[in-house]
Amino acid sequence: MVRSEKLDMFVAQLNEVLDSSPAPDESLLLPKAKHLLVELVKQDDWLEEKYTRPDANGYRQYCLYVCPKNRFSVVSFVWGPGQRTPVHDHTVWGVIGMLRGAEVSERYGVQEDGSFKPEGKETLFPGMVDCVSPRIGDIHQVSNFYEDQVSISIHVYGADIGKVSRHVYDLKAGQTKTFVSGYTPVA
Repeated sequence: MVRSEKLDMFVAQLNEVLDSSPAPDESLLLPKAKHLLVELVKQDDWLEEKYTRPDANGYRQYCLYVCPKNRFSVVSFVWGPGQRTPVHDHTVWGVIGMLRGAEVSERYGVQEDGSFKPEGKETLFPGMVDCVSPRIGDIHQVSNFYEDQVSISIHVYGADIGKVSRHVYDLKAGQTKTFVSGYTPVA
């Protein structure tokens, strides 16, 4: 796991927020977690280089921290030029902060007939933070805004996201697949 004074402070503060209530109300938790992540990503001087390495074959998901109580995890997503995820969900709350570069999130909603409808795009630039959860909207496709440079975002999830069973949606075929993302090994 990565050791950084700024990351350690973020982790301690988020643990304090989670300790303040045995079952935190997500509508109260997300704004607090968002505020803490804004503070973490507003300066790009704390993430070790080994957690910033892209891969030409796909985005990287480096684990920076997993809470021993399994209440949250912190992940560095490294997007190579033009890389994107499939349409997917998380099944837990999440807060995404842009550290370097930019990324685009295209959200989808599920219609009564089970089909998906685009609900808008948002571009995150350094220092900006967004939230996801099953309660407020959890299904999206994320891509690197840039075709010629690496982008890095810091994601915080309400579980060890590398072990959470989630879903990928093939919108054209109307198929859903279950997956567990795991983490990118650090070389």
